[in-house]
Amino acid sequence: MTTAPRALLAASFTPGDAAVSEVRRFTREVMTAWAAASVLAMAEQLSGELAAQVADVPFEVVWTHLGDRVQVEVRQKSASETHPGAPVVPVEEWGVTFGPEHRTHWARLPLPGSHDQVTTEWAEEDDSGRGPVWLRFLADASDLLAGTLDPDMVPAIIAQIAVPRLATWCAVFIWADGGGPQRPAYLWHADEGRIDELREVLAGSRVPEDGGSTQLGDSHVLTVPLLARGRSLGAMCLGRPDRFADDVMQYAEDIGRRAALALDNSLLYAQQAAANRALQRSLLPPDDPGEIPGLDHAVVYEPAGETNEVGGDFYDLFAAGDGSWRFAVGDVCGTGPVAAAVTGLARHTLRLLAREGYGVAAVLGRLNQAILEEGDRARFLTLLHGEIRPVPTGLELRLVSAGHPEALRLKPSGVVEPVVTSQSLLGVFPEVDFEADLVHLDHGDVLLAVTDGVTERRQGERLLDDDGGLAKLLAECVGLSAGAVAARIRRAVQEFTTEPSADDMAIVVLRAR
Repeated sequence: MTTAPRALLAASFTPGDAAVSEVRRFTREVMTAWAAASVLAMAEQLSGELAAQVADVPFEVVWTHLGDRVQVEVRQKSASETHPGAPVVPVEEWGVTFGPEHRTHWARLPLPGSHDQVTTEWAEEDDSGRGPVWLRFLADASDLLAGTLDPDMVPAIIAQIAVPRLATWCAVFIWADGGGPQRPAYLWHADEGRIDELREVLAGSRVPEDGGSTQLGDSHVLTVPLLARGRSLGAMCLGRPDRFADDVMQYAEDIGRRAALALDNSLLYAQQAAANRALQRSLLPPDDPGEIPGLDHAVVYEPAGETNEVGGDFYDLFAAGDGSWRFAVGDVCGTGPVAAAVTGLARHTLRLLAREGYGVAAVLGRLNQAILEEGDRARFLTLLHGEIRPVPTGLELRLVSAGHPEALRLKPSGVVEPVVTSQSLLGVFPEVDFEADLVHLDHGDVLLAVTDGVTERRQGERLLDDDGGLAKLLAECVGLSAGAVAARIRRAVQEFTTEPSADDMAIVVLRAR
């Protein structure tokens, strides 16, 4: 009888020549994590067969551990109800199910053997010719641990690698800075029904931080410290009813070293990502300008990269204090702390000089000098800076573009035109005289300003703005609010290519009411 799911691991894949091999590799990692060496070869072949029958659309592979068997599902969006063929691999059950949005091709494999047999497999050669099973186990365990930089996922992977290959249960502890109660970050037992009982037993015991062997209830416990860069990050506690053999203890220590390295890397990555996000927030406008007479405005800002590395694009919209407002859209060359320093300098200089009464052209001249005075830290900067004044017929804008992608005006008739003259970049030439362009927005006119994360969005050799692509997109936005225009441009950028963006993106939309 099939029991409730004990574990579930899933991954998404893009169709193509490499899809089958990627699915087989994922399956190998899953079976390693679950210590299901007895069905590893069949599981790899089965998942490859199912993946080879998908349509030419992205699909998801889901492996579920059911205790006495494992089940694989290949899910894809498909309106077609064509039935894939039966697997060549002998399976317990298989089938195809159709939902409102997905077609699922599934199959189940029984898990022969028991935990008592596992330790006899360590010295056996596997069918792949890659050497002893334990060597392949350690290699695949390393791949699994290296496959995530999420510190919350690492303890789960450690525990599922260890059970049941090394132990009946595993508890992974992560030491909190400054001490605190010892609570397992992740707990895994070969018998899921005993996890709550085990948690209560562990709550009343103390984990030896320097490691060693102890007795806990009916389990022999082996504690392996997780040490990296000379400091203790936590401990891996393994339990089983019988004594740990010497070779199993060696394998546990080896897994502990690899786990500690993976945990250390993930913690460093998380700390860096948190620092980047905090610095990025400090470089964004501190407040919303609120209601601006005669103006409907919207902003989209999306930093690129998994850790949202600081620097790059920025924007601002603020009251200048004399019945006018200022806005800016800029792009600093590069990313990281040096670029962030220039970003912060630019935003604070714009606000300070505007409130001291400097016009937009004078502000850019002063900012250019300030950037050059940074010396070796100087980075060139493209910037569109403007002053907004409400007038009876709409809005009056004074704009200066320092090498920035051209600003576009959309008329209610659908006509799109550039409205500002491009001048010198900031941070390049010491003596530059900037001049402001006077632009009028009648009621219903829209001004669009973007960074090159929009205009240079790439699809192969083609850019989004080739042949006036951005102007064509804007022409389709007649009658939309500022927020709807920004959302339409953002969606077009995302749909232009499936590849993740390597550049930040800022979109500012100003619409005269």
